[in-house]
Amino acid sequence: MSVETTAPAVAGAVDKEVRRLDRVIIRFAGDSGDGMQLTGDRFTSETASFGNDLSTLPNFPAEIRAPAGTLPGVSSFQLHFADHDILTPGDAPNVLVAMNPAALKANIGDLPRGAEVIVNTDEFTRRAMQKVGYATSPLEDGSLDGYHLHPVPLTTLTVEALKEFDLTRKEAERSKNMFALGLLSWMYHRPTEGTETFLRSKFAKKPDIAAANIAAFRAGWNFGETTEDFAVSYEVAPAARAFPPGVYRNISGNLALSYGLVAASRQADLPLFLGSYPITPASDILHELSKHKNFGVRTFQAEDEIAGIGAALGAAFGGSLAVTTTSGPGVALKSETIGLAVSLELPLLVVDIQRGGPSTGLPTKTEQADLLQAMYGRNGEAPVPVVAPRTPADCFDAALEAARIALAYRTPVFLLSDGYLANGSEPWRVPEVDELPDLTVRFAQGPNHTLDDGTEVFWPYKRDPQTLARPWAVPGTPGLEHRIGGIEKQNGTGNISYDPANHDFMVRTRQAKIDNITVPDLQADDPDGTARLLVLGWGSTYGPITAAVRRIRAQGGHIAQAHLRHLNPFPPNLGEVLTRYERVVIPEMNLGQLATLIRAEYLIDALSYTQVNGMPFKAEQLATALEEAIDGH
Repeated sequence: MSVETTAPAVAGAVDKEVRRLDRVIIRFAGDSGDGMQLTGDRFTSETASFGNDLSTLPNFPAEIRAPAGTLPGVSSFQLHFADHDILTPGDAPNVLVAMNPAALKANIGDLPRGAEVIVNTDEFTRRAMQKVGYATSPLEDGSLDGYHLHPVPLTTLTVEALKEFDLTRKEAERSKNMFALGLLSWMYHRPTEGTETFLRSKFAKKPDIAAANIAAFRAGWNFGETTEDFAVSYEVAPAARAFPPGVYRNISGNLALSYGLVAASRQADLPLFLGSYPITPASDILHELSKHKNFGVRTFQAEDEIAGIGAALGAAFGGSLAVTTTSGPGVALKSETIGLAVSLELPLLVVDIQRGGPSTGLPTKTEQADLLQAMYGRNGEAPVPVVAPRTPADCFDAALEAARIALAYRTPVFLLSDGYLANGSEPWRVPEVDELPDLTVRFAQGPNHTLDDGTEVFWPYKRDPQTLARPWAVPGTPGLEHRIGGIEKQNGTGNISYDPANHDFMVRTRQAKIDNITVPDLQADDPDGTARLLVLGWGSTYGPITAAVRRIRAQGGHIAQAHLRHLNPFPPNLGEVLTRYERVVIPEMNLGQLATLIRAEYLIDALSYTQVNGMPFKAEQLATALEEAIDGH
C-alpha cells in the first residue's frame, strides 16, 4: 500500500509494504565526529511532534575528540518510541545504524537476533576494520547472518547527492548523517518539515551548507523510497491514549530543570541567580539559564566551583533565589560553603547532576553515587534536605519542590539528578501557570522582638514556630543590620557564641528544622494488595523499575512498587509502608547507599541490587532479579 508522507514525491517510486508496529528502538552509532547526537536529536524531535511517547539515551565519549575509528571513540544515541506509554530507552535496539566498523563492533552485542543493521559500507576498509580487531569483514564472513543486514554506501551516496554544490569531498561527507536521518525518516514515516526548518535555522549564516544538508536529508529519504533493499517501511501510531489533554513538547532533564528554576523564581517573585562553574553533565543548565535574562535571571560563570557557590550564597543573602549547579567532584569543593549556608540558614539550591566516580571518573556516564555525600559530606552536624527527580520531565517539578523547601525553611537543598536524566528526553506537558505552587516569600520588614525594657529590636535568629525558619532580612533594610559568618550564633540575637549549651541547642534546632519539613506521604503501587515484595527506588531508576514491575505483573506476578522523591527527610509514613512487606528490594546505580540509610533508619533487612557500569538498568535484567527475589532466592 502507498503511504502519504511529507517528503517530496519521487519519480519512479513504487508502492511498498507498510507494517504497523506498537514500538521501535533505534540506535544511531558512529564516530564521535559523525554527528550521531544531532541525528538522534532530530529524529527524536520529529517523533515527538508526531505524537509518539518516547524515551532517549544519548551515550558519548568523555574526550572532546576521541581517536577516530576506535572503540572508545564511538558515540551513540538510542531512541525508544511507541504508540503507548513507555518508561525507558529500551533494552535492545530493533535497528542499529552503524557508520563505521567501530560502531558495529561496539553495539552489535546489544542487538537481538533478527534486528535490522544498516551499515555504511564505505567505511569498512581493511585498515578501519583492523583498527577494531576485525580479521575479516563482518559484512562478508557470515557473522551477521542472524540479522537483517542492509549494506548502504552512505558516504558515496551523500557525495553523489551533493555534487552540484560547491563543496570539497570532505565537506560533502560531513552530511552523511543527514542522509542516514532521511533514510530512517522514510523507514518510520517521520515528518520532515521540522528537520528542514531546523537546518535552515542552524546554518542561517551559511545558506549553502544548509542547502547541502537538506539535499542530503532528502536524498536519504528518496533512497529509501526507491531502493529495492528496503522493501518494507513501518508505522508507529501516535500515543493518543498515553497523554492527558494538553500542550506537549519533547524535553531533556537539564532543560526541564532549567525551566523549573525559572518558574520557581517567578512564583516566588524573586530574581534567579546562578553561580556556576562548567562541569559535565551540568553545564547545559548554565547555558540554558543564560538565555533568559528577560525573566530576571542572572548567570555567573565563576573561575572555580568554590567561587560559584560563594557568589550564589551571597546572592541568597541579598534576596535572590540562588542556585549553584555541579556534579560530584564539584560538590566536594562546595562542601564548606554548603556548611556555611546551613549555619547562616539561607535558601540555596545545590543542583548535583551525578556522574560516574570517584574523582573525575566517568564524566559522560551516569551514576547515583552522591547520595551519602549529599546527606553527610560536610563537617559537623550540617543537615540538608535532599530531593531527587525520577524522569527527565519530572526535573521541572523537582526544581519547584526544592525551591519550595529552601524558601520556606531557609536552608540549602540538594537536588540530585544524574546524567541519564540530564541528557535523556521524553514528552512533557507544559503546565498552566495556575497549576504552579505559590512560592511567595515575605522578607523581614522591621523589629520582631521586644526586650525586657520595652525596646523593639530585630533578632535574625528568632524562628517561625511552625517551620523553625529564621527571618530573611535583605541587606540595606533600615534597622535589620545583623552579623553573618560561619562561627556559631547565639539563638535569637545571632551574636557570636561559644557557649556549649547554646551550641547544643542550635545544632538540635537546625536538625529539627529539617526533620519537620512537610513532605507528602509515600504512595505504594500495590494494585491488589497481595504482594509480599516491595521494590523501593529513588531518582532515575524509576523508569527501569516500573517497566520491570509491569513485565512481572503481565506474567501474573504480584509485586509492589514505591519511589522516593524526598530522601531527607524521608516521607513520614515510609516506615509503615516498609513493614507491610516481607521483603524490600532497593535497586540503585551505586553500591547500596539508599539501602544503607533504610537499614539504619528503619532496621529493615532491605535487599540491595546494584549496578555501577555507567549505564541505566535494563528492564529485563531488573525483572529477572525481582522474580528471583519473589521466589526467595
